[in-house]
Amino acid sequence: MTNTEIFGILILAFLAITFLQSGYDKIADWKGNVEWLKGHFSQTFIKNNVPAALGVVLITEVIAGALCVAGAIQLFANGSTVIGHYGAVMSCITLLFLLFGQRIAKDYDGARTIVIYFIPAILAVYWL
Repeated sequence: MTNTEIFGILILAFLAITFLQSGYDKIADWKGNVEWLKGHFSQTFIKNNVPAALGVVLITEVIAGALCVAGAIQLFANGSTVIGHYGAVMSCITLLFLLFGQRIAKDYDGARTIVIYFIPAILAVYWL
């Protein structure tokens, strides 16, 4: 196994953990998340669409996480990066949705935090 393959597996594992845990949290405490987000977005144009927006984010997180798991397995099994690349791209798309939400809510500290996750995700797109 090459260093590039090890790097790919580790970064895909990072992204998988990030998004699958986040998706699980949204499912396990849907009502609490919706209530908190209604307050967070109360002064924005999505204030009346919080459950739908949360559902879109949930779907993209689960897809990104599942693709990253499958990609890590594929990379380990045969060295192919195809699925992992799709997982990394989906991770970036999900993070852009989250960044957009934080910016429209004027939560600039939250937006800054998203960038910390975006850096390894965009590196994964490049490397895979």
